[in-house]
Amino acid sequence: MLPIPGKMLLKPWIIFITVYLKFSFEKENYTEVINLVTDFVKVQNGPTKIIAYVCWRKDVQLNLWKALSKNYIFAQIRRAGRPLYYPSSEEHQMFLLDARCEGSESTLRQAQELNLFHQPFRWLILGTGSDLIFGNVYFGVDSRVYVIENDDLSYRINSVYKYAENARELVNDLVGVWTNSQGFSHFNDISAPQNRTNLMGTFLKVSYVITNPESQNHLWDYRHTHIDGISKLNYILVHHLLEFTNATSEKIFRDTWGYKNATTSLYSGMIGDLQIGNAELGGTPAFFTIDRIDIIDYIAVTGPTFMKFIFKAPPLTYVTNVFTLPFDTYVWYCSFALIAAILAVVYVIVVWEWRDPVFKNKAITVYSLRPNIFDVFLMEVGAITQQGSDAEPRSNAGRIATIFTFIALMFMYTSYSANIVALLQSTTESIRTLEDLLVSRLSLGVEDLIYEHYYFENAQEPTRKAIYEQKIAPKGQKSNFMTAREGIEKVQQGFFAFHIEVSTGYKIINEIFQESEKCTLKEIDYLNLIEPLLAVKKNSSYKEIFKVGLEKIHESGIQSREISRIYTKKTKMSWYW
Repeated sequence: MLPIPGKMLLKPWIIFITVYLKFSFEKENYTEVINLVTDFVKVQNGPTKIIAYVCWRKDVQLNLWKALSKNYIFAQIRRAGRPLYYPSSEEHQMFLLDARCEGSESTLRQAQELNLFHQPFRWLILGTGSDLIFGNVYFGVDSRVYVIENDDLSYRINSVYKYAENARELVNDLVGVWTNSQGFSHFNDISAPQNRTNLMGTFLKVSYVITNPESQNHLWDYRHTHIDGISKLNYILVHHLLEFTNATSEKIFRDTWGYKNATTSLYSGMIGDLQIGNAELGGTPAFFTIDRIDIIDYIAVTGPTFMKFIFKAPPLTYVTNVFTLPFDTYVWYCSFALIAAILAVVYVIVVWEWRDPVFKNKAITVYSLRPNIFDVFLMEVGAITQQGSDAEPRSNAGRIATIFTFIALMFMYTSYSANIVALLQSTTESIRTLEDLLVSRLSLGVEDLIYEHYYFENAQEPTRKAIYEQKIAPKGQKSNFMTAREGIEKVQQGFFAFHIEVSTGYKIINEIFQESEKCTLKEIDYLNLIEPLLAVKKNSSYKEIFKVGLEKIHESGIQSREISRIYTKKTKMSWYW
């Protein structure tokens, strides 16, 4: 049977129309996606630079670039699967990925290896079946990953994340609904750290430092708060933090913060747990040091923890000659000038008396002051010491000079006596710096703790190094590391400075010191460090959530309450006259 020519002509037309409609539909579909991407960036309301990893046709890529450029949005377009990079600042960077493209899985794996799903990077992913596509990818709770899904009538933008790295199920939060005709009919991009604080019982490991094993029995009862006080305070605060985030925890107790192994570059103790990922949160604050920046993230200060030298200010007589202090230098000059002037005036008057015939005939040899410079000087010494003299001038001029001498020197004597009594009871204010402490005659001691040994033994600054080598651990002598109570008892005895955590020191001071003894206590900072901070694993996805939780604990007053119950402050002295 011969073929019908009409049917033969119809088939190419059907193919042409089908291809044309498919092309038109794809073009229209991509146009909507481009408009959606543009609107999404605009509602983010911040500087944004986009790198798109797609497999679109060149004309579609050009339309995307034009649409973004028209709205002053920087864009680069690369093929999905190519190596990831970002030329701009992290907080400005957004990645656009078409998950339907071949190579998209490779792009996701690269991003996970480079930690590009953490704050502040943003991702906008096109595709469906997110649970299937992203099953092996970890979007942490701090991630800003948005998935666009088309349900024919509109586009839904979902924020996706996982509560834990080993979780298989994705959590989807609806962020917005978009149509090509109306744009966004709904958009609610709440901050992730505030919107995802409910971790739904996620299991977290928390590492603590306990230097005294007995402290594990007193983490809740507020007993012996001067022993491991920083760990006891933060054990309670971390408990409140886990309640706030609805997380469960496994507790790890270490006896040290941790030191770096020169061979493996791994840390021991609590820092080591955070470094290798054995713990998510460090439950005991750690001091900020340069060598730890690359392995942990610090999040918040939780308590006023300081370590300082505490000592009783020595008496003023211990460091200076107090007998020269009652008067200022110029007052001393004036006093000596006055004495010399009085001596000269009285001597002239006495010489005149003994040369005048009238007074010479009436002079009594025993009681009259002779015209001798030494006799006049002895009379003046008697006036200075308020003892008087057995001889004095007899003329009116001489008597006036004598009265003036005794009155002037009486005021000088009274002022000097009053000042010297006050100075003998005073303490010195001359020991204010580490240099003063080094050259003083005070003995020094340090609380016998692991981190105290570390900071003193590794001191490199000349003054601090000299303090350790000359006063803490002199060669050939026993080092002055001791218990807290032993050190504070030596402080009470005087002429001894003890380096200790301030709260611990004042706890013992309140127990053994008299109130009058507390007034002379002084402090000098040795370590020159900021307050210790709670730390988390490097690039932890819970970091921002923990920050928000700790801030709420602080604002609610819980932190202040616990600090007042566990930490002891220096007694404020009040004077009543």
